[in-house]
Amino acid sequence: MLQKLIFKPGINHEQTRYAADGGWFDCDKIRFRSGLPEKIGGWTAYSGVVPDGVPRSLFNFVALDGSNYMSVGTTLRYYIEEGGALYNITPIRRTSSLGSNPITTGSAGSGVVSIADSGHGAVINDFVTLSGATTTDGVTAAQLNTTHQVVTVTSAGVYTIDTGGAASSGSTAGGGASVEAQYEINTGLDVGVSGTGWGTSTWGRLAWGSSASTELDDSDQLRLWSQDSFGEDLIFCARDGGVYYWDKSDGTGARAVALSSESGALDVPTVARQVMISNNDRHVLAFGCNDRGATTQDKLLIRWSDQENAVDWTPTTTNTAGDVRLNNGSEIITAHETRQEILVWTDATLNSLRFVGPPFTFGQNVIDANTSIIAPNAVASLDEATFWMGNNNFYVYSGRVDTLPCTVRRYVFSNLNASQKEKIFAGTNKEFNEIIWFYPSSSSEEIDRYVIFNTEAKVWYYGTLARTAWVDKTTRSYPIAANPDDKKLYNHEIGQDDGTTDPISAISAHVESADFELGEGDAFQFVSKIIPDVSFVGSDSDVPAVIMNLKPRNFPGSAFGTASSSSVTATTTVDVEQFTEQAFVRLRSRELALRIESTATGVQWRLGAPRIEVRPDGKR
Repeated sequence: MLQKLIFKPGINHEQTRYAADGGWFDCDKIRFRSGLPEKIGGWTAYSGVVPDGVPRSLFNFVALDGSNYMSVGTTLRYYIEEGGALYNITPIRRTSSLGSNPITTGSAGSGVVSIADSGHGAVINDFVTLSGATTTDGVTAAQLNTTHQVVTVTSAGVYTIDTGGAASSGSTAGGGASVEAQYEINTGLDVGVSGTGWGTSTWGRLAWGSSASTELDDSDQLRLWSQDSFGEDLIFCARDGGVYYWDKSDGTGARAVALSSESGALDVPTVARQVMISNNDRHVLAFGCNDRGATTQDKLLIRWSDQENAVDWTPTTTNTAGDVRLNNGSEIITAHETRQEILVWTDATLNSLRFVGPPFTFGQNVIDANTSIIAPNAVASLDEATFWMGNNNFYVYSGRVDTLPCTVRRYVFSNLNASQKEKIFAGTNKEFNEIIWFYPSSSSEEIDRYVIFNTEAKVWYYGTLARTAWVDKTTRSYPIAANPDDKKLYNHEIGQDDGTTDPISAISAHVESADFELGEGDAFQFVSKIIPDVSFVGSDSDVPAVIMNLKPRNFPGSAFGTASSSSVTATTTVDVEQFTEQAFVRLRSRELALRIESTATGVQWRLGAPRIEVRPDGKR
């Protein structure tokens, strides 16, 4: 008899292969649509421009003149993207006129030189631009008067750079009396750092013999960014660092500046964990910031500007500026705006911030005292619900907090690198009703996996993919994501293949079922034929194909026997796809698992309802 193979949509990894009978058990780079598995779309390079540092934040916004911008925050710099080009708008933190002959060469033949600048405040990898220097010991003025990265920090008054030149003698001071150094804001780390004191931060990051302070500053931890558009301008913040403003009218060639330096600035926060613009009422909010008249950061304090005024943060009887300090926990982890309110997570509670108007402006209350969020960017909203990843569960909020039933929970949390959890981020792929979390597996220091919840079908699936930032298509044609290996940005859901290689390469995709019984009781069954049902609509290959594997075994605890496989190929003889009619196999077992995989370029596939021919074959 012919037995139709219909499986429940989604991956179930909470049960054993045998207990999950009737469902799917494993997958990579597939999704479920209308209950059926299909290969995900491919990706191609958005731009050939490579930023400095690993991108950790992408944000789309549109100016009043229709210009489409994307901000790109990396571990080292902050950029504005327009038309595929990247413009460095990283703020300048310090400009110094150095003393006479502040440059000292190292050993003969080396381009490494020391720069003397008292109180330079630089850390390893910081960018500094020198000007006005003269040729020193064979290292030319052109090699000196450009932008460099700090190689080592010798002391609070000396650091080294590599000019790429070659000193003639070595140990020679020079440079002249007109050397000027311009420093970008301190760079951050590309790895998560836990704790403070001796042995923290990265090797050689601080001056020799130094320990990290009791409070990690923005340069001693994983560099994360938050940003929002204020009209057509941009306000952004390096986590636990400064708050900055980029004025679109100044053009892409202009650097961002400290928001506190803008004309008319009053009590603007100079340090914060996160910034946001409340869309409904147009206040700028700073979370975990310094109080008025103070420089010390209060990681539970929330402050907001006057309505429609980004630079006035002084509360008066005639404006709506103000503040509130949360009472639960020790620090704000993150904040996220929904259509009705702003959700604020501390390390102890989930809080709601709602606009109520004068005199209080915002009202605050605790929503849930028993929830967690694993990372600042591990939250996303789709339609009327907000989803986030906690320390050991997934959650959803749509008026109340609920634990999100998850059929892959143990799979995700048992293989997660907790030391790099702050890299985890969530995104949406609204076209397919997906919430995506990208995370580092236990064997990786960088993001290499993802897990998806389909909000329409209420199912889960996962895969392997290295992406460090993601933004839905919104104002773009495709979702855009950042690849940590080459640091480039890629359009997603376009084509069928992996565009990170040249030439393009295949995306290896598969889905595998749980074990299903072939008959009743303990009798063996003989499988002689498989009738596939696969659609190849959207393929570019002349002969698109998948491999269907039938994997037999007799007991749940035994290994799979020799699998029979058949290449299922689409013909090109007619306009309507016509598939392999049947494939003959010889299998004898009590249980089977079905696996469909593709490893060739130009292939797009979707599984239907294949059938197998089964007949009883006795008990022995």
